[in-house]
Amino acid sequence: MGHGTAHHPDQRIGQLMIEAGIIAQEQLNTALRHQSHCAERIGSVLLRLGYLNTATLLEFLRKHYGSPSIDLYSIHIAPTVLNCLTFEQMKQLQALPLIPSTKGLFVGMADPNNIKALDELEFILGRKVEPVAVPHIQLDAVFRYIEKRGGRITTTISGEEVEKEQSEGIVPDTLELQKLISLLIKKNASDLLISAGVPPCLKLNNEILRLPGLGLTPLEVEQSARELMTEQQWNEFMEKGELDFGLSNPKVGRFRVNAYRQRGSISLAIRNILEDIPTLASCGLPDWLEEFAMLPQGLILITGPTGHGKSTTLAALINVINTKRKCNIITIEDPIEFLHKHKMSNINQREVGRDTPSFHEGLSRIFRQAPDVIMIGEMRDPASFETAVQAAETGHLVISTMHANSTTTAIERIIEIFPPEKQQQIRIQLAESFLLVINQRLIPKSNGAGRVLAYEKLANTHRVRNLIREAKTHQIRSLFKHTAEEYQPLEVSLHNLVNRGEISLEEGRKYCESPSAFREMSPKHP
Repeated sequence: MGHGTAHHPDQRIGQLMIEAGIIAQEQLNTALRHQSHCAERIGSVLLRLGYLNTATLLEFLRKHYGSPSIDLYSIHIAPTVLNCLTFEQMKQLQALPLIPSTKGLFVGMADPNNIKALDELEFILGRKVEPVAVPHIQLDAVFRYIEKRGGRITTTISGEEVEKEQSEGIVPDTLELQKLISLLIKKNASDLLISAGVPPCLKLNNEILRLPGLGLTPLEVEQSARELMTEQQWNEFMEKGELDFGLSNPKVGRFRVNAYRQRGSISLAIRNILEDIPTLASCGLPDWLEEFAMLPQGLILITGPTGHGKSTTLAALINVINTKRKCNIITIEDPIEFLHKHKMSNINQREVGRDTPSFHEGLSRIFRQAPDVIMIGEMRDPASFETAVQAAETGHLVISTMHANSTTTAIERIIEIFPPEKQQQIRIQLAESFLLVINQRLIPKSNGAGRVLAYEKLANTHRVRNLIREAKTHQIRSLFKHTAEEYQPLEVSLHNLVNRGEISLEEGRKYCESPSAFREMSPKHP
């Protein structure tokens, strides 16, 4: 046995299996790589990979621990025996009461040599405990079965039923991707997240919901990624290590997929793209926003953190223009999230990677396409910002998104992305061309039914223009402390939502930028 493997228990057990002729070194190496992404014992990983069968593992456990071993899927456990321990005690001690013995009680344990746990079990039960070795993967399956039924069992547990429920979980061995995507739609979740080491997860109301089932292996995730990509996309992903692309299925819907590498394995984030184009009202946006969308030129920015509805607001604004103006709209998106149809306007949607190589390439030729309105999915680099400002100055309406924590931060970020020698020029251009910056947050509703929009507004006026020119953008928040025609801080929107009972005061405090200003607006609240 090599010196480097002797000190890690799972590596040591794996080496013993090799010496017993149960597995090969290559199989152990593969299992250890998979194990690095999950919390399973090495025997359970080997079972899942098909390198061992249950009978072989049980025989190894019997010899290794010097105690009996048993297949939990082949037995029945009476509730009177099972409820000798609380569910919390079972999980804490990793022990499962099985059947009375002549000396006391047989208890299933993944580690029957855990003396501390055995002593505590005998103290709690007041009788002799005889440990029985069981596969860790089976013990976890029984615990999930009990937890699903509220932590207390009133009827006999059938091992066959536990095994059947486990195999019929959300994630079967082959990882039925279509089933998961259907669940994403059914639950009205925003994203499906697939990573090695954990079961697939849904992102619902900006919180992670972990689905039932076992943690996925790196191989399973890689197979899913390959299933989603074309050969060209797979080759590009292998070269770059990450890839954005769109999926479309007439029977299921449209999705935005991001594939990326982490800790040597692949992860997938699959976003559900709604077919229905949102309206300003459905987004919770104010009516006055339409006035800005109808202006012939200038720059409108939708800002905020990831996952707070920027793309949805963007689609709603484009829909207003498409419905009420006769103009030529050109979009550059990565990928296309909402499919717009021609209405009063012509709308031409270009997807990065499919219709144009990059944002930079798409924007460099956009003026030749006779645009009236330019929509940029996200501004990321100086070239994008420079083209957007230039277009807004030269008679085009430009609408885009960017990541920023406030309206004033967004203005400063645009300026600071340029080298120092160009910053004053961009500052002057931006002061003249920008129309409106909206910064938004989606806040959990007090009734638990989804999220509601809170927003901060910064519109361009003579006062704001001068502050930007003079490099005093940071003073806007203090000069227009609570609200003004051109500026409304996030706290005002949060305060209104609290007063209407749509969000709790606690959530309002959590998301406000200025706690002191928020307290001043809500004197009746402690």
